[in-house]
Amino acid sequence: MTCRIRVELPSSLCLLARTPREILLQVESPTPNHIIDALEASHPALRGTLRDQGTRRRRPFIRFFACQTDVSHDCPDEPLPDAIASGAEPFLVVGAIAGG
Repeated sequence: MTCRIRVELPSSLCLLARTPREILLQVESPTPNHIIDALEASHPALRGTLRDQGTRRRRPFIRFFACQTDVSHDCPDEPLPDAIASGAEPFLVVGAIAGG
């Protein structure tokens, strides 16, 4: 099943990849790993910015949101909600901010 996914990136990654804030991607399955695979394939400048290239683990200060829920710590191979798969809601990539 191929899905058309809307992905929203933070402005710093838009500048790096020279993309608009929202990107449309075709993915074989609506999971975070498939979305990031498609994003890195279509925008090679983003390789290694969201996930470590060796381990494929999410970078510490990057968060993923689906339907206003932080899915960063969920299994990256778990399907996302139907609203993401249908394109009704975007998959958000957010740069986390640390502070005290």
